[in-house]
Amino acid sequence: MTATLLPAIQNTALTAGNLESYIQQINGIPVLTSEEEQALALRLQNQNDLAAAQQLIMSNLRFVVKIARGYSGYGLPLGDLIQEGNIGLMKAVKRFSADHKVRLISYAVHWIKSEIHEYVLRNWRIVKVATTKPQRKLFFKLRSSKKRLGWFTNDEVHDVAETLGVKPETVLEMESRLSGSDITFDPPTNDDDEHHFTPAAYLTDNGADPSQRLEHDDTRSQELSLMADSLKTLDERSQDIIQRRWLNEEKATLHELAGKYQISAERIRQIEKNALGKMRVAFEA
Repeated sequence: MTATLLPAIQNTALTAGNLESYIQQINGIPVLTSEEEQALALRLQNQNDLAAAQQLIMSNLRFVVKIARGYSGYGLPLGDLIQEGNIGLMKAVKRFSADHKVRLISYAVHWIKSEIHEYVLRNWRIVKVATTKPQRKLFFKLRSSKKRLGWFTNDEVHDVAETLGVKPETVLEMESRLSGSDITFDPPTNDDDEHHFTPAAYLTDNGADPSQRLEHDDTRSQELSLMADSLKTLDERSQDIIQRRWLNEEKATLHELAGKYQISAERIRQIEKNALGKMRVAFEA
């Protein structure tokens, strides 16, 4: 249903031409009464009436704008925040039932905020600041607190940690992330300062260069191929002994192999020695 109704909302924005006229247009859509909302919800629930769903959505778009404005402090376009909130509203309408006995917007707030939260977390920083559920809670908790506070005191850190059920160290880490800022990897092209402090200046790879790595990998591949060919020159028992003594992750002992083949451990050692000699000859041929 979300995909079906999305064009209708997009067309509303397109016909408006810009954000302000879009907002003016949706504010002109009448707000439904509780009885009208219940009747439409029943039509959607019992008949899968998409026209009823569209009317429920359109009459609540103004509330999405109000919620989206609360996230203007993240430096993201208001139009994008509204669009994400609209998707949350559509998801809420899809799940809304007349049996809930509440107004649609009260039910939909969770879905609207959830979509906006996801958008903010995806786009607020190039390097993502929040990946786990506790970190996401902290992100929005600390962002709202930072509007009125500087760095947290020790007591405030512990209060937030206790409220959200996380460790104080997690609060401090998130506070540090929020206090940082994104920087470019390379220095600006018009900057003549050779010592410009950017990641490109101090993040170096001390490993082998690509040509050395390619040479190493090629040599390794040839050695593995030669070893496989040299194994084929051995009889079945010798192959098994070499495989279990040298190539398996868990190495077998001489006594274990002696028990398997019902011969002495010394005989196993001799077979192993002869097999390695044959493989060496084949390897060097």
